[in-house]
Amino acid sequence: MKALKNTGKLLKKYSHAWVFLYALIYMPWFTWLEHRTGVRYTMIHSPLDPYIPFVEYFVIPYLLWFLFISVTGLYFFFTEKQTFYRMAAFTITGMTLFLIICTFFPNGQDLRPAVFERDNIFVRMVQIIYATDTPTNVLPSLHVFNSLGAAIAIAHSSRLKKKKAVRIGAWLLTTLIILSTVFLKQHSATDVFAAFAMALVIYPLVYVTQEKKAPGLLKQPT
Repeated sequence: MKALKNTGKLLKKYSHAWVFLYALIYMPWFTWLEHRTGVRYTMIHSPLDPYIPFVEYFVIPYLLWFLFISVTGLYFFFTEKQTFYRMAAFTITGMTLFLIICTFFPNGQDLRPAVFERDNIFVRMVQIIYATDTPTNVLPSLHVFNSLGAAIAIAHSSRLKKKKAVRIGAWLLTTLIILSTVFLKQHSATDVFAAFAMALVIYPLVYVTQEKKAPGLLKQPT
């Protein structure tokens, strides 16, 4: 009986776990986009791209993206329900728009180097990424967009309000991740600008509007 009671308390406390069910929508949809055939892709390019060199060392912040997004999301899941909901609303809205864009506007890029000038562990790590990640469905860059989503959530966190080092560190890591997408030739500069544009559209809807509606509630570290 006590076990059932404790289970009930946990389910009530973490009822917001339903948000993770979005993976059941995103993953099949994205997998289909990555493997569909008979599609004519529009190659994304920017006049800035030829001036951006390939720098394999940026593979480190590029891979840190996975840790950054997951740790930030889980931190707010366990500590700040309202901040977790806002981060989820921001990222899920953007990811859904990304899926819609790529569905009706198939896109890709041909920026990856055919030959690498150096041979080191960082180049090999990039080669593994190239082998597992197709150069399609790149606009807008989710690496950029979700990094902005995590950094913005940290900036709006009531628990982290006085943690200046954490907030600055989040923006520094976000900046390095954004740079990594173009220096690894995973994205065109156009993909980066598109991600910023999407963030600028979604941010007021998720943060500004909601804070005006219920400023007291959203500041509670629930």
